[in-house]
Amino acid sequence: MSVSDSYLSFVLEQLGDVPRVVTKRMFGGIGIYSDGTFFAVIDNDTLFFKVDETLAKRYRDKGMPPFAPIPGAKPMMGYYQVPPDVLEDGRALGQWAKDSIAIAGKLGPKTRPPTGRTKPASSSAARRK
Repeated sequence: MSVSDSYLSFVLEQLGDVPRVVTKRMFGGIGIYSDGTFFAVIDNDTLFFKVDETLAKRYRDKGMPPFAPIPGAKPMMGYYQVPPDVLEDGRALGQWAKDSIAIAGKLGPKTRPPTGRTKPASSSAARRK
């Protein structure tokens, strides 16, 4: 579950049309955010984008599999592998990424990449103890 520096650099270069991209290493892979919205994962030098059922059909029609980070386990149907022809075309990749960002924004609250900092306990939580 590693990601090479060269593959990450290539993906980030190809995502040049996507605003404010931030990456975060997680669980041996890399999460990708745009404006605080988590929309992609890189695992084993393979890029996966967030999908809903409508977008998933686009990926299946191109023969792409869902994200399966654990061999033998059920795949994560919410992410699909980006087709090689799309990955190679920065303009197409940017559009597919923006479609995934829109879906990720609809499916959940906007999140920010983890910073490693934790919030202090609220005073009401402290009073309940």
